[in-house]
Amino acid sequence: MPKALQAHPDRALPAGEARDVARRIHASTKDLPLLCFHGHVDISLFATDQAFGNPADLLVVPDHYVTRMLVSQGVSPDLLGLPRLDGVKTAEPRDIWREFCSRWHLFLGTPSRYWLEHEFAEVLGLDVAPSAETADELYDEISARLAEPEFRPRALLDRFGIEVISTTDAATDDLAQHAKVAADLPGRVIPTFRPDAVVHLDRPGWSELAGQLGVRADVDTSSYAGYLEALRQRRQAFLAAGALATDHGHLTAAAIPLDDAAAERIYGNALRGEVSAEDAAAFAGHMLFQMASMSVEDGLVMQLHPGVLRDHHPEIHAVYGPDQGHDIPVATEFTRSLRPVLERFGHAEGFRMVLFTVDETTYSRELAPIAGVYPTVRLGAPWWFLDSPDGMRRFRELVTETAGFYNTSGFVDDTRAFLSIPARHDLARRIDAGYLAKLVVEHRLDEDDAFRVAQDLAYNLARDTYVR
Repeated sequence: MPKALQAHPDRALPAGEARDVARRIHASTKDLPLLCFHGHVDISLFATDQAFGNPADLLVVPDHYVTRMLVSQGVSPDLLGLPRLDGVKTAEPRDIWREFCSRWHLFLGTPSRYWLEHEFAEVLGLDVAPSAETADELYDEISARLAEPEFRPRALLDRFGIEVISTTDAATDDLAQHAKVAADLPGRVIPTFRPDAVVHLDRPGWSELAGQLGVRADVDTSSYAGYLEALRQRRQAFLAAGALATDHGHLTAAAIPLDDAAAERIYGNALRGEVSAEDAAAFAGHMLFQMASMSVEDGLVMQLHPGVLRDHHPEIHAVYGPDQGHDIPVATEFTRSLRPVLERFGHAEGFRMVLFTVDETTYSRELAPIAGVYPTVRLGAPWWFLDSPDGMRRFRELVTETAGFYNTSGFVDDTRAFLSIPARHDLARRIDAGYLAKLVVEHRLDEDDAFRVAQDLAYNLARDTYVR
């Protein structure tokens, strides 16, 4: 007999005497609007507002949390439909879905299981759990749901209670799709400026992208000075389109400025295809400092996501391209790496930096002390591998005593998986309710203060961090 699927009302809340308090705290936040100021949902969803495709292409293929688990158990990426660079189609959607459902047990104990159960039960209205036996039934039921008008992307913005959602867009993006959406939904879907592709000089195709940057900005980027001006112009275009923030994904947090002569030399060498790995790394760190300086000028919030060695397996990268789940965290140092930025801008009027990490050993040793003294710094929510019930709980335990609640950014969902956004915010609100309830029953916090903090963590802190 198929196993029933039901999201338990007390899921992720603490056991024992704190549970009743946690229920009350969560009830006070569960219906607050969602502020999604950092995410990776594709703008084309909202520009076209077309019905989602089949269940596999929506819920399996683009979700790296899902595909990496299946690959780790020996399932070929081809059987999961990961798009190949050579364009060869490797699996049919129904077969991909069957592969996923037959291995549903692999996700026990993972945040993916939590999110997917929420999506299946509360978003899609399913009442049967995935399995090899139920795969076809669920595929057909989900497909029917996705064809309904209320499951179009724009309709789901309202159903999910999303007040604002940001996308992540390259510095070279023309923002035309954003303009189309803004005409119908002003201020609802906004871009985020992501310059990574044009600041890492040793990435394939960099010189062509530098030229494209110049075309977009109508600035000659054959010189370092022109390159900087083009970036300033593009930031202004993003601001005009409603952007509130920039986003920077670097291997390290190093933000060490070069002198102009060194920066010009490295940039010129890169245009000639002669840049070394060492010079490219130094230039990337220099550009983090430059981006901070530009944020002081224009007010865009600077988000930094360091510490992941991306595309760890060269063959996967060669066949399927970047960002296919083969990304592994590395130890990350912040204190010395960010000192040049904080010396210059740590107390600067109008500057705001949000720091994220996947190295939780830095929470109490480095990040909480940094945020606990520099007024321009906020700690971002647990990210990627730490975006989990226990990861969120450890974050609160490790940073609150030094940084408090109000030097954190509130929750950001940081996802490409649009249907998982309500689940992610709900989980964060439940974990915070549990943490606050523990403080209440230990008589370390009054219950009325816990209610106020919970509302701030769920909504107000994100708005205060990003809307400047």
